[in-house]
Amino acid sequence: MDRIIGIDYGRKRTGLAASDPLGIFASALDTVHSAKIIEYLQKYALSETIIRFVVGYPRNLDGRPAEAAADVDVFLKVLAKAFPQVPVTLEDERFTSVIAHRAMIDGGMKAADRRNKASVDRISAAIILQGYLDRKNKGL
Repeated sequence: MDRIIGIDYGRKRTGLAASDPLGIFASALDTVHSAKIIEYLQKYALSETIIRFVVGYPRNLDGRPAEAAADVDVFLKVLAKAFPQVPVTLEDERFTSVIAHRAMIDGGMKAADRRNKASVDRISAAIILQGYLDRKNKGL
């Protein structure tokens, strides 16, 4: 089944999300150590067809790339080498962590669980992916 993968890349951990086969909804998938992200995606691609990656790109409030963008730029080169046939879309990730925390609170997640950074990364990846899907499906 065709999937679009959302990626919230970080120096230590990377949050992942996947679309449903119709490309309407994003669901949090997993959090992986960043050094193992390509290996994880290659295994995932054995059972699902990845048709696009949507990668969160860190920007400052003025729209310029944030300091962490340099790490994402390096990751993007590695991703393109490992998956040359899969297109990549960059998605502004400003405020995704804040939105993720709010979603966790609104969803009734306990405070101890909200402090788990892996949960925040997964949910952030889903928010990044859902933003892309919403725009794509509205024809924007």
